[in-house]
Amino acid sequence: MNKLTVFYSRAGENWFGGEYRHINTGNTEKAAKIIAELADTDIFRIEQKTSYSSDYSVCVNQAQNDLKNNVRPELVSLPAYINRYDEIYLGYPIYWRNMPMAVYTFLESFNWNGKTIYPFCTHEGSGLSDTEKELKRICPGAKIKKGLEICGSYIDIAEPKIREWLGL
Repeated sequence: MNKLTVFYSRAGENWFGGEYRHINTGNTEKAAKIIAELADTDIFRIEQKTSYSSDYSVCVNQAQNDLKNNVRPELVSLPAYINRYDEIYLGYPIYWRNMPMAVYTFLESFNWNGKTIYPFCTHEGSGLSDTEKELKRICPGAKIKKGLEICGSYIDIAEPKIREWLGL
């Protein structure tokens, strides 16, 4: 089976269990890289053409506005050969109990019939929220497997949890 890890992530100023901290690599990107290595997958980053601010407060307002207005941000690119992948590991941070709108842009660009999607997220308290149900709604024909939630504050020690989720 051909496998792909796809993720949306944001570096810059982030919220970690009660305080702001600047990070050079986003939490979801860290998880995606671990998954791609352990599950031996190709990897693709979902990137918006117009990125959110690296300032956390500004980013929150931008992302919240996109969610309220059901915006589908334009992406830098899409993977050229998504049809050759049977299994997709899909990673995203949780924004207001939902996936970032750029993830919707990505998902709505493809036919998911016959694909298996393994969702994983980073968060600071909301877990996967209802994103597994949302994936079933917007990816008809796909099998949505049990997702993995990782508290962003603990991303640097999350490999054992990821290994367990992968069945390793």
